[in-house]
Amino acid sequence: MPHSQHMDHKMNGSATPTPDPHAHHHTTASLGHMHDGGMMDMTFYFGYKKVHLLFSGLVINSAREMAGAFVAIFLLAMFYEGLKIARENLLRKSQVSIRYNSMPVPGPNGTVLMETHKTVGQQMVSFPHLFQTVLHIVQVVVSYFLMLIFMTYNGYLCIAVAAGAGTGYFLFSWKKAVVVDITEHCH
Repeated sequence: MPHSQHMDHKMNGSATPTPDPHAHHHTTASLGHMHDGGMMDMTFYFGYKKVHLLFSGLVINSAREMAGAFVAIFLLAMFYEGLKIARENLLRKSQVSIRYNSMPVPGPNGTVLMETHKTVGQQMVSFPHLFQTVLHIVQVVVSYFLMLIFMTYNGYLCIAVAAGAGTGYFLFSWKKAVVVDITEHCH
């Protein structure tokens, strides 16, 4: 192809030469998802026909299917929030070694004070740590699913993600234990 010819990218991603040396065309197909030969706008919309959800075979085509997807996504977002709190609680319960270290620090008028620090640890090769690792993987996968669902830009699905996460936080985080160590001076 001569140097003076540039590529013109068509909607289908193919490139054809153009005589214009200043032409610089991008494939517009990469800017959105293709649905039945048309482009999906990257703006929020409320619809329930031909809504693709995570997998190619999972398409919402009716109000009933959208209602079912809304409930499932709402529950998935609640589960995500509950899983985060459950992992924190399990981590607190699985801490196997608590060690107190005392060290002298200078005090007022040349005195020496003893300051105590608490060190909490967990063994790397243990059932609690392996279980935490599996739960972490589940949490990451669910979080990416929720992000991809939100990125469909479907208003109903976005509301399901946000409302489920908010409800999950409300239900599971209110009991979140806040441990205050009165000997701790640096927060």
